[in-house]
Amino acid sequence: MEKITPKIIESMIYIIRGQKVMLDSDLAKLYEVETKALKRAVRRNIERFPHDFMYELTKEELENWRYQFGTSNKEKMGLRIPPFAFTEQGVTMLSSVLKSSKAIQVNISIVRIFIKMRKLLLSEESLTDRMGKLEKGTDKLFRVVFERLDKLENDAPVLPKRRKRIGLKK
Repeated sequence: MEKITPKIIESMIYIIRGQKVMLDSDLAKLYEVETKALKRAVRRNIERFPHDFMYELTKEELENWRYQFGTSNKEKMGLRIPPFAFTEQGVTMLSSVLKSSKAIQVNISIVRIFIKMRKLLLSEESLTDRMGKLEKGTDKLFRVVFERLDKLENDAPVLPKRRKRIGLKK
């Protein structure tokens, strides 16, 4: 397999059931093992993978997931058996099941990507909050400005309608 980059790992993270997950086939590719070997290792240690760490996609979720990708990913379109979906905690737990040095290095990279994504989301939420506060502050400021403009308009002297024009006549 080519060098594992953050971009490659990020492309393998999907949102299923409202969670960021990685599928068993993608993880197997990263760990350079067969998918069935990865699944076998997980099944042998199933007590390490509670439902919030790993779950198997339902047939409906698999169909929806296939539909999202259309025909762009033929390799994934051929899935007949619903894959395991691993959350960040499940991916971390895989390092205790797959003990090769490759698995450890890949896990470290994956966990770093999940952390980076979490920080990015937190900073985005922070920016959204700050923008909301800024909008509220500017709303108050504009309200004050318009109130003063209205007051100036009301206090301005009213000029007679028929007054002598100043300047050149047309």
